[in-house]
Parts: sequence; structure tokens; C-alpha cells
Amino acid sequence: MTSGDQAAAEPILRAVAEVVCSRPGAAHLPGDPDWFVKERAPWLVEVLRRFPAVRARAATSVTAARPGGRTRSLAALVLSSDDAVVEAAIGCLDLAGAPAKDRTAERAARSIADLKKKLKAERQRREYAQEDARKSERLLGETRTAMGDLEERVDKLTWQLEIEQRRFQEPRTVAAALLHVLEQSPSQPREDAAARDPHNPAAPPGRYNEVLLEAAAAASLAPEKLLDAVRAVVDPARSAPSVQVVEELDLRVTPLGGDTEIGGSCLLVEAGGTRLLVDAGLRPGEQSSPPRDIELALDGPLHGVVVTHAHNDHCGYVPALVARRPDLRVLATAETVRLMPVMWGDTAKIMQDRTRRLARWGTDATALYGPTEAAAAARRCEEVSFGMPRRVGEVTVELFPAGHILGAAGVVIRAGARRVVVTGDISGFRQESVDGYVLPESARDADLLVMETTRCGDERDDRDPRVGDFVREVQEIYQAGGRVLVPAFALGRAQEVALLMRRHLPEVPVRIDGMAVDLSTAFETATAGSSRPLTIFGGAVAVADRPAELDTFRNGVVITTSGMLTAGPAVQWAARILPEPGSALFISGYQDEESPGSRLRELSEEGGNFTLPAYGREMTVPVRARVATMGLSAHADRRGLLNIADQVTAHQVMLVHGLQRRQRVFREVLRVRHHTTTENTRWRPL
Repeated sequence: MTSGDQAAAEPILRAVAEVVCSRPGAAHLPGDPDWFVKERAPWLVEVLRRFPAVRARAATSVTAARPGGRTRSLAALVLSSDDAVVEAAIGCLDLAGAPAKDRTAERAARSIADLKKKLKAERQRREYAQEDARKSERLLGETRTAMGDLEERVDKLTWQLEIEQRRFQEPRTVAAALLHVLEQSPSQPREDAAARDPHNPAAPPGRYNEVLLEAAAAASLAPEKLLDAVRAVVDPARSAPSVQVVEELDLRVTPLGGDTEIGGSCLLVEAGGTRLLVDAGLRPGEQSSPPRDIELALDGPLHGVVVTHAHNDHCGYVPALVARRPDLRVLATAETVRLMPVMWGDTAKIMQDRTRRLARWGTDATALYGPTEAAAAARRCEEVSFGMPRRVGEVTVELFPAGHILGAAGVVIRAGARRVVVTGDISGFRQESVDGYVLPESARDADLLVMETTRCGDERDDRDPRVGDFVREVQEIYQAGGRVLVPAFALGRAQEVALLMRRHLPEVPVRIDGMAVDLSTAFETATAGSSRPLTIFGGAVAVADRPAELDTFRNGVVITTSGMLTAGPAVQWAARILPEPGSALFISGYQDEESPGSRLRELSEEGGNFTLPAYGREMTVPVRARVATMGLSAHADRRGLLNIADQVTAHQVMLVHGLQRRQRVFREVLRVRHHTTTENTRWRPL
């Protein structure tokens, strides 16, 4: 349209606008006739096209105004009563200032814009629905897992009750438990006349405990006679002492596993006709496996296995051994005897679950043992007190406190005049749950010291400052409203962290989850009658209510398994806590190089997203929480191990339970300090 046509059209469009504004209900319209001409010209043209009555009234108005010739001519066309004439005029003259096809495009554009808005809204609704579905799916999975965990706990407790009921059907087991009680040191010196009489051989002052004295009096026996009678049940061969010459015992010590690796610990001790194992642990990995050379022990008779402590890499293969040697004696401290069945039951379940999973994929696999074998092994366990020798065939076994975890023991094995000292896992510092090692006089100047080397390459500072750092960091996060996740090993580390919290931050809420719950209960039970009872639950420390508390427990500390974030409740907690900027995750122990915990430690230095294994698939979460390593190892470091070697002063030292490259360096350190080392292969006395 030319500028002249546009000027001629304006009076016509104004007349149309006046008609529109004069109609009833026009008060709600957005403007006056001039505004409509300026802002809504295309709409006025549409009114012309669609409503003949409006055209008629507008024509009257235009005619009355006596417009110029150009406006008059244009009005005759666009205000005609003939719709065809009007349509033709509108098509030839763009009264809105644009071609008709552009007006169509404008309408289409508006429609497209409206559709895009609706599409965006629908997409948002779909995303919200999908997120709700994902949350519901995760909650469902967590609820099913929690229900499964509860059912499993009930089954475990039922199973453990059956074990305790059946364990004391074995005469030797009952006698060993009784002997453990009778051999305990007296809690306090006796004050009666008999105890004060130095000439009374039946009751030397401070030598016997109250239970033994009362039992001996009831049996009308001297205390030592009663002890001998019970010992004869534990070791029937004791009444016929060996008369063999020391040199004929032919003492030999052979590592069968756990020598240049951490896991699968097993040491074969042979003397005369006696063959004895110290530990029989599982090797870690996707599929738990026996000690590397265990078949060498099973090539001949096997009389017993001494278990230093209840960690799986030291005791996890014992049920399989008992299944193959049903008469095998299993000797350990009372605390370890209490803890091992809990570990074995969980291990049996994990192995059976893995076997079923592999079977679904057509892969043949057999679990090393199941609950039945674990229960049978528990019935073979004999409690042994620290410092009280036990005979196994032609050798004598004496346990001594090794620190590390509750019930952990080192072993002095005597074969004639020869002695071998095995540290097991050992530490010299006091922990919340256990004191450090105490070497007996029988360990001094031994022929061989077999020493663990887990931390032989580390020089750590004192434990107290590290505990203080951990406590301060937890307190800061708690006071700022965050929460702390400590993925911990179920046995030892979880209880240590909980006890640290009770001691240093009793006001901070603590939740314990996973297998750590069962073992914490076992800790309390095992120490209930001791001189140092442990209280883990109570006050601010409670069992986690999962899945509800995954989202509702917003401020405090969560201690749960697994320590390497490979599975278990730790994965569910980490998925919630890692994205929280004000929270933290403290890695608390050894991490395999391929474990999620190891990858998280590396990622924490760079930032980014972390992938967790969850419900048979992977879950990726952003890492915004603080990730740090908590240095609370329960193993002696290089300095501590050197102190042990210096105190024992053995003729030779064998290094086990460590990495070969570190052992090589540590062996040279021992040589410089005038200790003679031997290779961790078969050993015989010099």
C-alpha cells in the first residue's frame, strides 16, 4: 500500500473503531478509536471482513464526514455490502500495512508461539513427573533394602541364638569356657585368713579368682586340682606329657598366605607330629578365596587353628576348614569367639548371594561355606585366656593382648625349648575399645618373630592429635548444620568411631547402620562382664531408622558399612550426603585401589561427579561435600613395629601381612638395627 492509500484508509478504520467502541460492553476494551487505528489496524480489517452491519454503520459515518475523493473511493469498496467486493479490496490493498500473506504468517507465528509455551509447560510437567518417579523408585528400592536388612537381622539373631544354645553341647567347648572363667586374674586381693596365710598352698594370695575359689571349695578340691581336672577335658593328652627330645620336634613355620599381601593370612606351624595353623583368612576381592597354599596344610593331619582376631582376612576361612576337618580345634580369646560367628554368618550370606547371582548368568560357582558350616565352626571354638598356656598336641599355645581390635591376640608357640612369636595384627596405642599390646616374658628372646607389616612404610604422629583433629572437624560441621558420613569397617573401626563420639561429643546425634549394628551389639555383650565393659548404644547414639532417616536425619554423624563404599547402606547415605556443600564424608580405613572409596578420594582433589553402585545399577551424584581421610589406623606404624622387634629380640624376624616392596625397605631398616631377618618362606631354627 502506498502512503496515499494508507492516508485514505485511516478515516475508514477510524469509523470502524468508533462503531466498535460504541457497542454495549465496550467499556472493557483497551483503548479509544485512535488507539485501535494505531495499534490494532489488522484487527479492524478483520472486523470489516466479518461483520456487514459494522461496515454499514461505518459507511454512514464516512459519508457524513464528506471525505476527499480518494477516501470516498476506497470506502465504496471496503465498506460495500457485497462480501466478495470487500474481500477483493482487502486483498489488493493492505489496509494493515502488510501483505495478506504476512498477516497469515503473523497469525501462524502467534499460534506457534502459543504451542511452544504449552509444549514447554508439558515438558516441565513431564520432567517433574519423571523426577517424582525416580524418587519413588529410589525410595521403593531403599524401603525394600531396609525391609530385607531387618528380616536378615532377625534371621541372624535367631541363628546366633541357636549357635549359643548348641555350642555348649560340646564337652570340650564347655570345659574351655569354664577354664577361661576359672583362670581369670582375681578382681581384688582376698582379705580372709586363708588368703593372708603364706603357708596355705591351697590359696596363695592374689593368685586365684573368687569363682575358682568358691568352685574349688564346693568340690572339696584344691584350686590347682580343679584347674587340672578341667584342663584334662580341654586337652585329654595333657595327662600324658611328651617325653620327646627337643631336637626331634623338627619345628617348622611356613606361611600359606598373607605373607606378601594383605589378606588370606595363614601360618602353618609343625613340630613333631603336631600340625597347627595360626589364622585362616579369606583373600579379598570380588570372589573371596582361601589362603593361597591352604592345601599344603590339608595334605596331612591338622590338629588346630589359633585365630588371632575376628577380621575376615584372618578368620574367614575357618568354617571351610572345619567342614573338611570336623574335629579341628579352634582356639581364640573369648571376645573373638563371640565376634567370629557374626562375621561368618554375614560372609556365608554374601557368598551364597553371589553364587545365586552367577548361576542366573549361567556361571558355575560354589560358595566356600554356608550358615550350616559357620554354625559347626562356632561349636568348635574354645575360649583361651591371655597368659594361660593351652596344649595342642606336642606344642603349647599362649595368647597375649595385641591391641588392634577387641579380642585381638598375639601368639607364643612353644615346641620343646623352641619358641615362635606371631604378632597377628598389632598396635601399641590405647584405643577407646582396647588397650595396646602387652608382650609376655615368654615372648622375649624367641627363636622367630613373625611380624605384621601393614604400616611398615608409615611414620605416623601420635594418635591423640589425629583424634583431636577429627573431633574438631565433626563439631564444626555439626554446629554449622551439616552431617558427617563415616563409611567404616563393620568390625573395629565402626565401634571405635562411635565410642570416640560418645566420649568427646556426647551431644552430637550418631546413627549406626548396616552390619556395624550387629557387631556393636556383640561388642557390648562380649564385654558385659569384664573389667572394661563397653557401652556403644544409648544417649545420642542409636540404630539408624532407614530409609526414613536418609532424608530426615539432617544433623549429626552416620557410621555405616561398607568401609570402601562397595555396597551396603553406606552407598545410600553417600548418595544423599555427597551433594550437600555443608556436609562431609570421612574415609576411615584402607581402600583397595579399585574400590569406589579409593576413586572418591582421588576425585575429592579434583571435584566433579561420583558414580556409586546402587540397586544393581550405577548412580552418579555431584560431590559438593567435603571428602577427607581420617587417620585412625589400628595397626602399628614403622616406629611401633621397630619397638616390638626391639622388645622381643628374636633370633630371626619374618615379615608378613604387608606389601612386598615395603617389606623390602623395612627389612633393611631392621638389619641396620641389628635384627636378623629371614625370607617369608619355610623356616627352621638356626
